[in-house]
Amino acid sequence: MPDDTTRTAPAPASLPRDSGVLPGRPRPEGPLICAPAEIFDTETIFARIDEMGTGKPDPQALRNGVVEILRDATTTGRAAIETAFAADPFAARPLTRSYTYLTDGLIAATFHAATTYLHPLPNPTATERMAVVAVGGYGRGEMAPFSDVDLLFLTPYKITAWAESVIESMLYMLWDLKLKVGHASRTIKDCIRLGREDFTIRTTFLEHRFLTGDTDLAGELADKLHSDLFSGGSRDFIEAKLEERAKRHQRQGARYMVEPNVKEGKGGLRDLQSLFWIAKYLHGVQNAAELVPLGVFRPEEFESFAAAESFLWAVRSHLHLLAGRPNEKLTFDMQVEVASRLGYTDKAGRRAVEVFMQDYFRHATRVGDLTRIFLTKLEATHTRSGPLLERLLRRRPRVRPGYKIEFNRLGIENDKAFLADKLNLLRLFEEGLRTDLLIHPDAMRLVAANLHLIDDEMRNDDEAAQLFIGMLLNHGNPERALRRMNELGVLAAFLPEFEPIVAMMQFNMYHSYTVDEHTIQCIGQLARLERGELEDDLPVSSRAIHNGINRKVMYIALLLHDIGKGRPEDHSILGAEIAHVVCRRLGLTLEECETVEWLVRSHLLMSDMAQKRDIADPRTVSDFASAVETKKRLDLLLILTVCDIRGVGPDIWNNWKASLIRALYRQTARSLDSGTDQVTRETREAEAIAGLRAELHDWPARQLEAEIDRHYPPYWQGLHITAHVVFARLMRELVSSGDPAEIRIDLHPEEDMDVTRACFAMVDHPGIFARLAGALALVGANICDARTYTTKDGYVTATFWIQDHDGNPYEVSRLPRLTQMIHRTLKGEVVAREALKSRDKIKPREQAFKVPTKVIFDNDGSDIYTIIEVDTRDRPGLLYDLARSLAEANIYIASAVVATYGEQAVDTFYVKDMFGLKYHTPSKQKRLEERLIKAVADGAERAQR
Repeated sequence: MPDDTTRTAPAPASLPRDSGVLPGRPRPEGPLICAPAEIFDTETIFARIDEMGTGKPDPQALRNGVVEILRDATTTGRAAIETAFAADPFAARPLTRSYTYLTDGLIAATFHAATTYLHPLPNPTATERMAVVAVGGYGRGEMAPFSDVDLLFLTPYKITAWAESVIESMLYMLWDLKLKVGHASRTIKDCIRLGREDFTIRTTFLEHRFLTGDTDLAGELADKLHSDLFSGGSRDFIEAKLEERAKRHQRQGARYMVEPNVKEGKGGLRDLQSLFWIAKYLHGVQNAAELVPLGVFRPEEFESFAAAESFLWAVRSHLHLLAGRPNEKLTFDMQVEVASRLGYTDKAGRRAVEVFMQDYFRHATRVGDLTRIFLTKLEATHTRSGPLLERLLRRRPRVRPGYKIEFNRLGIENDKAFLADKLNLLRLFEEGLRTDLLIHPDAMRLVAANLHLIDDEMRNDDEAAQLFIGMLLNHGNPERALRRMNELGVLAAFLPEFEPIVAMMQFNMYHSYTVDEHTIQCIGQLARLERGELEDDLPVSSRAIHNGINRKVMYIALLLHDIGKGRPEDHSILGAEIAHVVCRRLGLTLEECETVEWLVRSHLLMSDMAQKRDIADPRTVSDFASAVETKKRLDLLLILTVCDIRGVGPDIWNNWKASLIRALYRQTARSLDSGTDQVTRETREAEAIAGLRAELHDWPARQLEAEIDRHYPPYWQGLHITAHVVFARLMRELVSSGDPAEIRIDLHPEEDMDVTRACFAMVDHPGIFARLAGALALVGANICDARTYTTKDGYVTATFWIQDHDGNPYEVSRLPRLTQMIHRTLKGEVVAREALKSRDKIKPREQAFKVPTKVIFDNDGSDIYTIIEVDTRDRPGLLYDLARSLAEANIYIASAVVATYGEQAVDTFYVKDMFGLKYHTPSKQKRLEERLIKAVADGAERAQR
């Protein structure tokens, strides 16, 4: 690209010439979405204004009359554009021009009314001239339905009283039309001075466009900008735009975030605009197509640029029309509506919105590729290097033959020689990892343009497989290479099985990233774990990873664990089948292939067992140990599970999940190490009673024995010693009071688990679990886990592990008020069922999520209970509704485990019938299933109101 001395400055903006159109009237900037007269009937509207103004009416009446005419014109024009857009929902470029044309007409009409009738000048002086100029996006001729209207009122010298009056009248009329107008009144000298001082202002001038008024004055501005503002300083301008882009990305988040900002987000329209601004500043082009002959874009790159730009503009315009206001964020509810407007339909087990969002992210990725390559090259050639001392002291790595270092990036010495060996398409990324150098943009473009070289012969080449596996295992930072390979299309070319999940969005509130980005995030978590960066957060996993695990198996399994997503089949089962093919192609041994297949097939097993089952039930551990079989597999599955959860999103992993998985791992490891099921009920009971005796050694022997004797075995097996001590004290106080209505409560934050433990002791009565769940729901508590136990002498002890609305343990200062509210609810002063009606509303943004309700009965997962799993749409009060429904069916709830995955909740109950038996009879199960589904439906209807 040319430097400052050879650069071509932006050409002056073209000005209107005599074309038979009346002076000061709008003219289309390219093809419109429908006939110009349907958008803004210039002749008719100007004639009506002239007719009204000829009679010299009162100025206020005239202004009101003009506004009324233009309001009707706006309504008519907008309706015509919207109708045409509905018929051709991807016609983004004609749409933006059409809104520009409509706005041009409104500006021209208000200027005509203001200068001809409201503030006429029979004999204007040289100072009483004005040009109205569009700047920014409006100047570029790109307007979404509710874009801002940025205007420059240009005067030759200091603004006169006449100009002030014209501007004021125009603005009042435009504001009355509900246009959001950004405006400035400046002289040409002001424009040059401010443009030199502020790069944002300079950028707006870069795309100025004359609208109406004094043509000579507008032409003088264009000439002065060309000669005095845009003729130098490209390095500063580029650095300012690069810095602005970096800050914007940091503010908006990665382009893989599932609710992207179409305008400002990474891979959005602003990235394309930044690219064009810089190109225009450097080369003086008026449109992106002119960058192809200059060598900035290859033809295929420009096609991608144009396709992405058109797609993003279509999405943005539909967002505006749906919201009826400026709206740039593609939120979940809007995604469904935009997908429908664009004509997407469900297919192959995927919702229309997911197909649409995959297209969106693929375009965003391509925008990222283009802007990164283009801007990275600019950064290397047009920005300042670091301080001299830093450059002298910086260690310059030695690169292998065939490569070179150019502007501190890894480049290719000879393109032809590089492409002669197609394995170089992989070696480039391996060399980048080895040298810790970023890849030069020219090298990236070369790779992206030659993906066809990655064919079946290369995919089945042993050396290629070793190169790929080496990138995963040998350099400590595989995430960087995988992400770059993925963005350039190399990863999907080398592993075609990966291609379907590229840019694939999962339409839910649980996953923060697309499937491919989630996979790469997981690989990054594994690499951090190996580097020892997560020892404080993950002590058990950090030890397990050094227990002699097969690193190759671990990395390949994590890379492929979600490879089966997006098809109608169970993605774990399909993924295991795909993994078998990929592993054989990559040269893994038969044993390694089988282990990878097992890990992919079972990658949700540990998470499900820990979060959906009662770990305190010995049967849970026994069944999990039988499924895992060996300690090596347990270590591998632990690491995969932890990396998978941590790779879902920034706020998904917490101490509660960590404590559950850690407990399951330790108990299972103990069982596998001993070779026998030592974690028996009797063992746990004996250890728990011995622990209580030690803690309460100062109690009178009679009181201590009474406390031990009143509890059944499950009580000792299901709670930690700290809870046993709390309940012993609560029960002593309760029995001493002799009041059957007395309720004892102990709330204690367990910071290391991110929960507050709530212990309740009271006289037993039917439906107690539901009442407790209702009381906690009423105070806004999220219940993570719960257990209730009846005593032999007619009391009940219940433990709930709760979090506040933000997923944190309750602050100590909030506990007294929380306790008071729970007391009031349990005493009947507040009826939870009624009070929750106004609280359990689902936010509008979240109502697009549909989760079908499924009820599963499991009589094998516990020796003494039937496990009922209800998988449905999460909402406030759900657990209470389900528990109340079970209580009304005379079902005893021993424990409940609550797992949430964004908008999805899985509430699991361990229950017995009124006779203390399991639910084996199919007819009873069917009736209970119908009751639970009705409870969910009734609550959902309430939440939608």
